[in-house]
Amino acid sequence: MVQITDRTAAAVESRLSLEEFLARPETEPASEFVGGRIDQKPMPQGEHSAIQSDLTALINQLRRDKIARAFPELRCTFGERAIVPDIAVFVWDRIARDEDGCVANRFDLAPDWAIEILSPNQSMLRPTKNILHCLESGSELGWLIEPEEFSVLVYAPDAGTRYFDAPSGVLPVPEFARGLEITIADLQGFLQD
Repeated sequence: MVQITDRTAAAVESRLSLEEFLARPETEPASEFVGGRIDQKPMPQGEHSAIQSDLTALINQLRRDKIARAFPELRCTFGERAIVPDIAVFVWDRIARDEDGCVANRFDLAPDWAIEILSPNQSMLRPTKNILHCLESGSELGWLIEPEEFSVLVYAPDAGTRYFDAPSGVLPVPEFARGLEITIADLQGFLQD
């Protein structure tokens, strides 16, 4: 016999459809929808924000040649989930656009490169699950940045998971971004400038 606790009952009652979730007002910080449940992301703090803004700007060098574009905190809805990677990077011809050719409000596809940045006291589980979901849905690469230790876990469909913490080591980037050289020292520099 299964005993239903208050927590179980609340979880069952809180199950929504993806469409019901998307119809709700946005939250600050953003909420994600996975498996019928809503989880609010932690509020970004200084380290997180500095890395996110500077890394987005660095990746957006690819915009000059219309190769790719990085979007901070963009809701991506695919595979019955609505997630908000800290940085979602899309190859130029996969950027969702409206009928006028402008960037669309809704992105119903996985990013080509998903980047998550851990916040203080945040578990690695949820951002890792989001990256793995992206990879299963066609993303080329995923990064999980740990600012306190200046380390990056790099997830790739064919290469598995690799760990980087050497300051001078160049981090792997997707094939479309091969002109970018990003190191752990660069991430450290985002916090020192």
